[in-house]
Amino acid sequence: MKGSPFRGKGKWAIGIDLGGTKTIVGQVDGQGKVRRKLLLPTNAPKGPASVKQAIASAVQTLLKGAGSLPAGIGVGVAGQVDARKGAVFFAPNLGWRDEPLGEDLAKATGLPVRVENDVRAATRGEWLYGAGRGCDDLICLFVGTGIGGGVVSGGRLLAGCSNTAGELGHITIDLDGPSCRCGNRGCLEALAGGWAIAQQAREWATSDPEAGGFILRMVEGQPEKITAKIAADAAKAGDPLALSLFERVAGALAAGAAGLVNAFNPCRMILGGGVIEGCPWLVKKVAEGLEERALPAALASLRVVRSRLRQNAAVVGSAALVLHPSKKT
Repeated sequence: MKGSPFRGKGKWAIGIDLGGTKTIVGQVDGQGKVRRKLLLPTNAPKGPASVKQAIASAVQTLLKGAGSLPAGIGVGVAGQVDARKGAVFFAPNLGWRDEPLGEDLAKATGLPVRVENDVRAATRGEWLYGAGRGCDDLICLFVGTGIGGGVVSGGRLLAGCSNTAGELGHITIDLDGPSCRCGNRGCLEALAGGWAIAQQAREWATSDPEAGGFILRMVEGQPEKITAKIAADAAKAGDPLALSLFERVAGALAAGAAGLVNAFNPCRMILGGGVIEGCPWLVKKVAEGLEERALPAALASLRVVRSRLRQNAAVVGSAALVLHPSKKT
């Protein structure tokens, strides 16, 4: 096609960020730029076959007029993945177990498919094309509804013994802390994940209606409607209760980050995800907390930065699975 940004087979790829409620399917060029993307509801309740069919249809839409065939398809999925087989062991937000995602998408599209955990895919994206470019020792911490991330050490994205590395949200911060959805107590996610922020805001606002008056007015007196975004908006407006809550969140993130920095000695700590996008001041707060908590030697060459790829990190990182298949994991 005349005017196409793609020149020949293999110069671009399709990256997919498959989440529990929404799926992003994008055209990604060899420089890691998203040229075009489609946003679709995941519709997990309709079952795996319906989700895969919707993705395959979106892929066909992106192929039309592209001017060339892509190197393949990369998929980042919120779950535990067998990367070699391209299968999903378990994806709780999708309700999937032992699902042959890669095999089925390859049959439906006629293209090679690679599958990865979504936050590790996002880490790959930031490493190769974003805030971690040119750095071979980094940690990405993505703070959204849950918390996950990835570790690049010595130029290698760590996968772990059974390909589940990156569950950074489930390091224990408080032995007697709140229950986490994983079944443990006091996890970083249970203190600073989006669902935990919303839960804490509801509890604080209802236990002290006077202090929680500002937030309660934002939701017309219906505490069940309080979300992490509502709490963040209240903090931006200067509400004391919300500000106190986010000081607690910042402290938890700094404590978790300090443990990771001491363990892996990265040159860069990259913070991203929906909570960071809504509360960008948390980046500075975490950096300040690290100065107090981490070992001085581990801080010597450390920079704390915000994600550069933002909501496209997993799409770009998934595409990189096929654009750079030899890159170590």
